[in-house]
This record gives sequence, structure tokens and C-alpha cells, in this order.
Amino acid sequence: MSTGVSTSTDKIIVDKSRSHRNKAVSRAVRATRERLQTATGISAGLEREMLQLHIASVVQSALIIPAIIVMIAAIGIYLTQEIGLMAWAVLALSVHAVGMIIARRARGKDITLENVQRWQRRFLAAQLLMGVAWTAFALQTCGSCTGVTFELYQGTALLVALAVTTITTLMLRHAVLFAFAPTVAALVLSALLRPVPTTMAMAAIIAAALVFLIFITHRLRQTSAQLLSSQSEKDDLIAELEVAKSMSDEARRRAEEANLAKSRFLASMSHELRTPLNAILGFSEVMSTEVLGPLNNPVYKEYTSDIHRSGQHLLNLINEILDLSRIEAGKYDLSEDSVHLVDIAEDCIGMVQLRARAKNITISEQVEGGMPALWADEKALRQVVLNLLSNAVKFTPQGGEIVVKAGWTAGGGQYLSIKDNGPGIPEDEIPVVLSAFGQGSIAIKSAEQGTGLGLPIVQAILAKHNGEFILKSKLREGTEAIAILPAKRVLQSLPAVTETQAVSPRRKSFA
Repeated sequence: MSTGVSTSTDKIIVDKSRSHRNKAVSRAVRATRERLQTATGISAGLEREMLQLHIASVVQSALIIPAIIVMIAAIGIYLTQEIGLMAWAVLALSVHAVGMIIARRARGKDITLENVQRWQRRFLAAQLLMGVAWTAFALQTCGSCTGVTFELYQGTALLVALAVTTITTLMLRHAVLFAFAPTVAALVLSALLRPVPTTMAMAAIIAAALVFLIFITHRLRQTSAQLLSSQSEKDDLIAELEVAKSMSDEARRRAEEANLAKSRFLASMSHELRTPLNAILGFSEVMSTEVLGPLNNPVYKEYTSDIHRSGQHLLNLINEILDLSRIEAGKYDLSEDSVHLVDIAEDCIGMVQLRARAKNITISEQVEGGMPALWADEKALRQVVLNLLSNAVKFTPQGGEIVVKAGWTAGGGQYLSIKDNGPGIPEDEIPVVLSAFGQGSIAIKSAEQGTGLGLPIVQAILAKHNGEFILKSKLREGTEAIAILPAKRVLQSLPAVTETQAVSPRRKSFA
């Protein structure tokens, strides 16, 4: 995904140029979720993959079965001098060739989910034909042989063939059963018709080996299916992560472009809004104070006061929006110096004292003495205290009380607490009032003027100072706002440097 600036004229429009790239992975993710939710056994997709693995195994081991057949026939002819084993070898090699033709044809075809079972039936038919060849070998007899040599040779050859077939056809379901069920049936029937101990023993051994290997192949196929399923899930999760990453990159690019557009808008509108507002404030103040002469109509004088008050409110709103935007954009630089938190709190109390007296609100102070200075931005801290005090005065009812506390924190920092006995804030609305332009239900019902930016600005300024802002409130009990500055902001005084007498230089002597 390109990280450059988009050339689209509208920065808010979503760039969907990558949608076609995510369609395939989206389909894969959706199919995987449906398979995981609905599948109860080995799905058709896994059967297809296992059939492809069987085809690859058959092609790669094309010479193993012929080598086994030739070796069995050669050993048998050497031991028994029976030329009939050569005819059996030709039959077995022909049947194996048929299976190889089917495997090579399947390798060149596109095996889909619809024709998986058809190809499986073809391979099982080839295994059944191979089972007929092994049955013909099991029914071979030797008239000139004495003892149990020939039966031992037959049993050993069948066990070797059974093991090799099990290994090469592991991924094909029921392949071992189709390949050696006719042989076992023929041996059992031969043992029943001619109950010779050697024949009965060979039939029992081959049958037990077949049952055991069928059980083993079933377990191995289940394990292989789980491994293939895990691999498929991993691939689909990677695809889903790629989709999520592309979506997050797109969202980040849109957010960056929106933030850039907002910054450009605020930078251009700052001058455009403040210049006419200053003119409105200045001229309305001149008219309300009647500097250039009296206004004959008292209603006009009242209008000019309303104009001045509304313009001042709008200018404060613009200043708060610009301050929050500068903080969010990282352009709010601190001008740090040595300041005293208690002195700033007292100055701010004096600024809001007039509004508090108009509502008959008492502001009391509880500060600890001898608190050292802080290394902070005085203007920013003054804005924090003024915002908190203004909120307290605004929401405290007539005749209420505001308590301002300042002191030490447990970690060695300093805190400022402003607590009122107003209506309070519901607990679930505290995150709302701490968000930009957020106002609680009580502020809306009481129609208190405000922008909802005071507390977010306080929170952001304290975060710039590595501090913390805590808001505690209970309905009908009041609200407490606590501004905490860390211990590393506290300036510790150093002891005075004591003067010491200068040491006279030592006279050097030369021998």
C-alpha cells in the first residue's frame, strides 16, 4: 500500500483501490469459518488435499512395487523352480501399470471438490485389481517343495507386500483393505477347505496384520488430516491478518489525512475568526461604555452588552478548540520554569471570586505549608486551575461551598484538589465528560453554557507534564477534581555551599 499523500480531491472519501486484492483472501477466510463451524469429520477440501498427496506418493514410488514384485518372483523361482511365478509377475506388473496410468492422468487433471470421490473410486479399483494379483500369488502351490519352505516364503512375501502397500497408500482411505481383503479371504477359504496347520497359521497372521495396519492407517490419516487442517487454518489466519492490516493501514491513512486537513483548517480559520471577533469585541465595548457619546435608546445599550458577551464567549470557544488541537497535534510546547502551585491556585481563586460571590458560593483553602516549587509551565497550570475552578463555580448551586486543597502525594509529588457540593456526575457519564465536546446530562438539563473542552484540555496539559488527572463524583454529593504532578517535577532545595579557606601552594624545592 502506498504511503504517499492521496491525490483524491476529497480527503474523506475511502480509497477502495485495494478492494480487488482482498476479495480472494476474504473468500478464503469466510470459507474457513464456515468449515470450522459446520464440519464434523474430514471435509471435502481435506479429502482433496490428501488425494493429491496420495497421487504424488504413487508417482514418486513408481519403482518400489515393481522392484518388490520382481524380487519376490526371482526368489520364488530360485527356491521352487516354478515358472508359473513369472506369469504372476507379468500379471502384477500389468496391474501396477494400470494404477500408474490412473495416477499420471489424475496428476494432469484439475481435481475439484466435486470429482474427488470419483477419483478415489478409480484408485480403489486399481488397488482391488492389485489385490487380485496378490490373491493369485497366495494361491500358488509348489508340488516339488517339501516341508514348510514354500509357505514360509509366501507368508514373508505377503507381509512385505502388505507393509509396502500400507506405506505407499497411507493417504488413500480403505486402500489397504481393498488391496489385501481378497488375499485374506482366499487364505481363510483355503484354510477352511484344507485345514493344514501352515495354511491356517499363514491366514491368521496375514489377517491379524491386515486388521492392525488398517487401524494404524486410520489413526495416521486422522493425524494427517489434523495437520492439514492446522496448516489450512494458519494460512487462512495469515490471510485474515493481511486483510486486517490493509484495513488498518487504510484507516490510518485516512486519519492522517483528516488530521492534516483539520490542522490546515484551524490554521487558516484562526486568523479569519479572531480578526473580526476582536473588532466586534472592541466596538461593542466602546458602544456599551458610551465612549463616543451616550446612546439615546437604553435597549441599544443592552444589545451592545449582549454582543460583547456573546463575542467573548465565541472567542473563548475558539481559543479552547485551538488549544486542544495544538495539544493533539503535538504542537503544544511547554515553557517550563520554577513555579509554586499554591501561588497559582490563590491567583486563580481571586479571578473567579467575583462570580462565586454572585452565587453566594464560599471558596475555602486547605494547603500545606512550605511546599517547594515545581518545574512546570505557569501558563498551562494556570489554565488547568482556572478550568477546574470555573467548572466548580458553574455547577455549584446558590449558597454552596468549594474546597481547594494542595499538598503532597504519597509518591513525593504535589496535588491540587478542587471539591464542590454540587449535583455531581453519574458514574457512567465520567468517560463522556472527559472526552472532547462531552457534556453530562446534568449540564444539558441545567442549560449551562460550555463547550465540553475544559476537562479534556486539563487532562492533556497534565499528561504533557507527566502528571495525572482524577475525577471523582457522586450524585447529590458533589464532584472532586484532582490534578497530580509527579515527584520529578518537584524542585528540591540544595544546602548552602560553605566557604573553605584556600590552601596555600606548596613550595617546591629542587635538590
